[in-house]
Amino acid sequence: MEGNKRLIFIKEVLNNIPSDWLNLTTHRLDIYEEKFAKTQFLEQFEILFKNNNSQAVALSKLPTAFDYIRLGHPLSCVLEWLVANLNHLKPEGVISFSSMTTPILAVLRKNLLDKKNTQIVYTGELPPFFDLDVVKKVYNYQFDVKKVANIEAIPEYNGSTIFIAEQEKISPVNIPSNIDFFVSTQQRFGSVLMVNGEENEAYISEIQHVRRRETIAMTPANSLAALKILTEPAYEPKKSNAEANKQVVLKEIAAITEASTKAVVGSSGLSIQYAIVMGLIHDALDNHQGKNIKIIVPPNCYGGTNDQARRVAACIDHVEVVDLPVDGGYDMVQSIDTVLDEIARADAIPYIIAEIPTNPRVEVPDLLKLKAVLSKERTTASGELAIDPIFILDQTFCPNVHFLGEGEILSSVRAISYVSGSKFPSGGKCTAGYCVANKKTALLMGKIETHLQLCDNEATNLQYEILAHQLPSMKQRIQDAYTNTRKFVNFINETLPAAKINFVSEELANQGFTPSVFSLDLPTKGDTDEEKEAYKRTLNHQLINLMITEIPNESKYCVSYGQLKGCYWTIPATSTQGTTKEGDKDYIARVALSPDMDLDLHKKVFLNFVENR
Repeated sequence: MEGNKRLIFIKEVLNNIPSDWLNLTTHRLDIYEEKFAKTQFLEQFEILFKNNNSQAVALSKLPTAFDYIRLGHPLSCVLEWLVANLNHLKPEGVISFSSMTTPILAVLRKNLLDKKNTQIVYTGELPPFFDLDVVKKVYNYQFDVKKVANIEAIPEYNGSTIFIAEQEKISPVNIPSNIDFFVSTQQRFGSVLMVNGEENEAYISEIQHVRRRETIAMTPANSLAALKILTEPAYEPKKSNAEANKQVVLKEIAAITEASTKAVVGSSGLSIQYAIVMGLIHDALDNHQGKNIKIIVPPNCYGGTNDQARRVAACIDHVEVVDLPVDGGYDMVQSIDTVLDEIARADAIPYIIAEIPTNPRVEVPDLLKLKAVLSKERTTASGELAIDPIFILDQTFCPNVHFLGEGEILSSVRAISYVSGSKFPSGGKCTAGYCVANKKTALLMGKIETHLQLCDNEATNLQYEILAHQLPSMKQRIQDAYTNTRKFVNFINETLPAAKINFVSEELANQGFTPSVFSLDLPTKGDTDEEKEAYKRTLNHQLINLMITEIPNESKYCVSYGQLKGCYWTIPATSTQGTTKEGDKDYIARVALSPDMDLDLHKKVFLNFVENR
């Protein structure tokens, strides 16, 4: 009876869902507390259920469930809430994925670190792309595999048991006590992992973090479809022209990047980055067996990049992260030169992950010097030729710049470029990302694609559809947004000359670097460094709060960039650098402008801030 009541309530909710639940990729930080992610949303959603209140107004007032859709969102939380209640589980122990295989990898990762045995049990067939030998060889995960006739035939085991069930829809199931993790997979939507038993609750945060860093939650559209199938037996999801959309996307990316290799498109920027890193590790195992791998990462770069690299290194003995200071007074080229010399002497394999322009300081290195440093022949301590680096370029801020095409600046060194699709490629409409390679790294794309598929992290059909629609206008949107940003930066320089603004020079813009984001270091005061820092941090919040209060329809407090409309404000130290070491965080305002916004109104409110601070 209780289950039917919840299904009826969910059906009513689905008729009234706020449009933001389906269409936003970044949510409001002003009503979000990270330590209560998902919890606050579901607590208040439960109150609505008890009061039988499914009105759109009430739903729209619920606190933000996650700050970024890749991590989770209202509809994924509602799906998890319903599945949990139908199966008499706690909602925090039900976690949905766009991937069918990553929830399995999440459990394997924790058990590797905990030195605990794992058995994977299944009926029917495992996904054909889930290559168990590669999982053992490259990811270093160890496990046993057993096919059984049915769920009752699972043998006793000293360790964790993962049961994989392929289902047409997520049906209530009586999970036996000897199953620790029940993974329900749906070919069209992804999967839902259910954590069974109090003794396994310690896995929940670790599994959530894998979803945060190596994949994405089940998308809003697919979460909605999964919920509709549960509540409307006759519901049939809309079919998309997936292959045609994919070909349009690949053609557009080829035209934008001028790279010679076919693009690989993933469910998010971090999904792509993970495939790149694991694909390169796989290649190193095949071609440089016994050598150590060094992943070189800026310590203050986007927290997802930094954290993901360290998480990979934690699982594989011969992989280590090396810090690369790149901005805020450090020169990227000089840092790379120094680090590569050290790695060459150690006869290790260098993989460099760096953003150009950098985030959040928006700095571009001397590209000719960068090319020279990456091309430089180095020798090991024994005098042998060292392995040349692979430069993994995150060019999300400037996806229109040609780095890898024939004759371009990075065409003659081993380089791979990737872009987060939630920014300019999709205009903020989806999270899908993509990567391309130059001729020097073309053969590596096969390994990268292998790991994207193994993790089941390719872009979804709807993501391809959105990219196919949005990519043709990307270059023009980038130019228009840059124009707005340059005008705003010039205005701030005139009205608050004591502020330090990090933005590209006119000279760099003429070379094609036209980002629409800048960082703002506000002038401060105080007798001590501590007082000055505290004053500046307070001023950051005052500015952002004024903007989002005075211009609520356009100015947002969130971590967005490359959106179709509005202006987006954040403080990297408390958002994109969430997992970065405290000493490397940037307590400055980062501002991102779009091609469509009321620039005059933003100038007016900023002037008001200057006059009243």
